[in-house]
Amino acid sequence: MNVSLTVWLLTVAGLCVLVAADFFIGRKPHDVSIREAGIWTAVWVVLACLFGVGLLAAAGGAPAGEFFAGYVTEKSLSVDNLFVFVLIMAKFAVPSQYQQRVLMVGVIVALVLRAAFIAAGAAITSAFSWVFYIFGAFLIWTAWKLVQDARKGGHDEEYEENKLLKSIEHRFGVADRYHGTKLWIEENGKRVMTPMLVVMLAIGSTDVLFALDSIPAIYGLTQDPYIVFTANAFALMGLRQLYFLIGGLLKKLVHLSYGLSIILGFIGVKLVLHALHESGVHVPEISIPFSLGFIVLVLAVTTVTSLVAARKQEERNV
Repeated sequence: MNVSLTVWLLTVAGLCVLVAADFFIGRKPHDVSIREAGIWTAVWVVLACLFGVGLLAAAGGAPAGEFFAGYVTEKSLSVDNLFVFVLIMAKFAVPSQYQQRVLMVGVIVALVLRAAFIAAGAAITSAFSWVFYIFGAFLIWTAWKLVQDARKGGHDEEYEENKLLKSIEHRFGVADRYHGTKLWIEENGKRVMTPMLVVMLAIGSTDVLFALDSIPAIYGLTQDPYIVFTANAFALMGLRQLYFLIGGLLKKLVHLSYGLSIILGFIGVKLVLHALHESGVHVPEISIPFSLGFIVLVLAVTTVTSLVAARKQEERNV
């Protein structure tokens, strides 16, 4: 699509208004109920669908199909990210009433960082078509790694702070307890970070690692930076509510990693075929409608088989 600067600015402004409204509504620390999480999860999904319908009306079926395929893919990958968020919350012993604030700020940080990744990806893919070979190979390797991690029970591991986070903690110091929602306090005459700020940085910086596979994945479905950005934005902005809605169900999605590995492997093959086509090789290309249908089918089958396997495990434990 030829998206004008005005449309870009209006879109970013609209997203900022939605983020501000979300922040205003959840500004008071509290325990998020299943009902509240369910209502707001539905709101974000409806907003994403309305945006997709708007694309359909304004630009046609192809951009709308690319948006929905990208949105569903990013949303499914974000569910897998929630496993790590649970580990981070446990690692830093975040009080339940502060978890929604941590996720809110962490998601905003992640959205800003992803915007930089998307811009870089757009510049690279427009200048070098051979980069799709690298993206495709990386996604296929990631798919294989997901299967290996699933077999080893990777989600049961404890979260380990990355080197960047450790260096920041060492540089500024960290208070020994939470001080409400404060990010900095004075302690022994020195300004130090609170655990609240540390866990927010942990959420935001960890998402950078997630972006290493999610950004190439969505570029396998569309090369339009506008669609890539908006699909990522809508997938991320509903992540906080989704965390509280399905937090208790995460451990029941025992086959999720296998489903995501199939999706990433599929998109990896799609990218390689696209790269071959761009190089002048006559190979079949996978259409967006087929891609969207395949992704939805894999997620549906994965969810059903996961719930069935979890129920059988519960019956054996009784």
